[in-house]
Amino acid sequence: MRLSTFERDALKQAAQASFEPGVVVRLFGSRVAEDLRGGDIDLLIETGMRDPAQIARAHTRFLSLVYSRLGEQKVDVLIDYPEREQRPAIFDLARQQGVLL
Repeated sequence: MRLSTFERDALKQAAQASFEPGVVVRLFGSRVAEDLRGGDIDLLIETGMRDPAQIARAHTRFLSLVYSRLGEQKVDVLIDYPEREQRPAIFDLARQQGVLL
């Protein structure tokens, strides 16, 4: 995994502060591979929240906290929640290949 301990902690703390204490955060994509360079931070956030408006506010708060702690960088976020009606294949891929933070 190509994230420092500081970056991992910052991402987990931002997710817990924005969503809820039991939120699950997985890193997937190119940052999981040690032998690659560069790449954005791809995250799957699994939350128990059910209200789409509340989830949207939490997403905005999460990115704000991440940018304030890690600086501006490319962060792609997928958010899975119990009421989601459609789960594109990328959700399954992120869950299977992702690394828990």
